[in-house]
Amino acid sequence: MDANRHKAQGRGVQDLFVREIFLRTPPPHADYPFNLPVVKNLERLEFHSPVVFFVGENGTGKSTLLEAIAVNCGFNAEGGSKNFCFATAETHSVLGEYLTVAKGVRHPQDGYFLRAESFYNVATEIDRLDESGGGGRKLKDSYGGKSLHVQSHGESFLALFLHRFGGRGLYLLDEPEAALSPMRQLALLRLMADSVKDGSQWLVSTHSPILMAFPGAQIFVIDEGEIRETPYQETEHYLLTKSFLNAPEPMLRELFRE
Repeated sequence: MDANRHKAQGRGVQDLFVREIFLRTPPPHADYPFNLPVVKNLERLEFHSPVVFFVGENGTGKSTLLEAIAVNCGFNAEGGSKNFCFATAETHSVLGEYLTVAKGVRHPQDGYFLRAESFYNVATEIDRLDESGGGGRKLKDSYGGKSLHVQSHGESFLALFLHRFGGRGLYLLDEPEAALSPMRQLALLRLMADSVKDGSQWLVSTHSPILMAFPGAQIFVIDEGEIRETPYQETEHYLLTKSFLNAPEPMLRELFRE
């Protein structure tokens, strides 16, 4: 099955920028984030697809894990490319310092870490840098040519995806569906597919059953502290969404029953 995935994507494990992650011996205390069940049970995750999803309920630690991978790879904890070094609040965990990220033989030519909750801060930093950068080329030119603050939340996300992401890049997205309509989630899927053909790798934390449908993707479900690679049609997100759309009335009656 793994071989078929490689063939379908036209890629092998040796072509991935991030091949596996594992946790070194954590400190002897039990403070955050080491008290999270997912961190306690994290041993080794091996990636064999250029698109990987981390899925789980709120509070399971999927965003913390993605953030740790991003920081370990040299990205700013609040998001942006590796050239961003601002900090509006030191809220990220130290997990990245204890995580080992095994990299492939290739090096990405581009990269970006998107955090839905702090993208406003990234947009503000882009405007600040453009205002202080003189008359040269503006950063906003790489985001569609206008400030992300004058666009809606969904428009700014789409501008980022369309104008900033390209080939041979390492892209880490934390809940990108937060600002995207279903139609624009489909547009993101198409963009991801095109960039994978051009040699990119994507690591995504998500709740979206639309995004998780990416063909050949690995899906790691975080549940009760365990991390299990799970086929798409066996994920709770797919099963619950399908059941609801097929017969919403019975589910709503049960939900509202007193």
